[in-house]
Amino acid sequence: MCELLAMSANVPTDIVFSFTGLAERGGVTGPHVDGWGITFYEGKGNRTFKDACPSSESHVAKLIKSYPIKSEVVVSHIRQANRGCVSLENTHPFTRELWGRYWTYAHNGQLSDYESKFSVSRFQAVGDTDSELAFCWILEKVVKRFGERKPDDLYEVFSYIATLADEIRALGVFNMILSDGEYLMSFCSNNLCHITRRAPFGKAKLIDTDVVIDFDKETTPNDIVTVIATRPLTDNEQWQVLTPGEWKLFRKGEVVLAGSTLE
Repeated sequence: MCELLAMSANVPTDIVFSFTGLAERGGVTGPHVDGWGITFYEGKGNRTFKDACPSSESHVAKLIKSYPIKSEVVVSHIRQANRGCVSLENTHPFTRELWGRYWTYAHNGQLSDYESKFSVSRFQAVGDTDSELAFCWILEKVVKRFGERKPDDLYEVFSYIATLADEIRALGVFNMILSDGEYLMSFCSNNLCHITRRAPFGKAKLIDTDVVIDFDKETTPNDIVTVIATRPLTDNEQWQVLTPGEWKLFRKGEVVLAGSTLE
């Protein structure tokens, strides 16, 4: 299956360290060789880089690892194809406009017997993956429930999205990352974890390659940075593992809402 990576921070932060570890799993320490992508938010705008070749070999990925783009919200994905061919249009993350903001989404897992469930009209899939169609269906249901204008209470929106994600989870494995550029949501089907780094900062060592960073030299005492991943990226830090059906909503590195569809 695929692997996810995301970040929520209270200050513009680069994700070079974490992405360096993830990229190794795209062909060196992992089998996720069918493309990769990453989206960086800058205010209401974003920039997305994608490639249909393995992240461990991609020249575009080398650019990301060497060019410290600073962002408060990042969504990334490396792909092991199971639905849809290996192509750029099938490469995550996927983005759509809703309520005047870009919503970005990535999925890890595989669904079955989903075509008849995901009836869509306004939001159409460009590629032929189960992942993109599920994203379109989520947004379709959100608009149907909340309307064409942004509601005042986005917490209610994300709580509703959690129930939709749980419906999709009944069709297979559905680990999800979703963001509107301000909030970052994670939903766990079977494999998802996160770590929040804040002062006092220390050193971290990647699992997948021999890279160590001293965050104390790269941050200020006020920085708060949360990284979400399918599997822990470092071996000397304590990652929090989410349970099936558990979801969390982050803003500026902090958990602002959380729940479980199994409660």
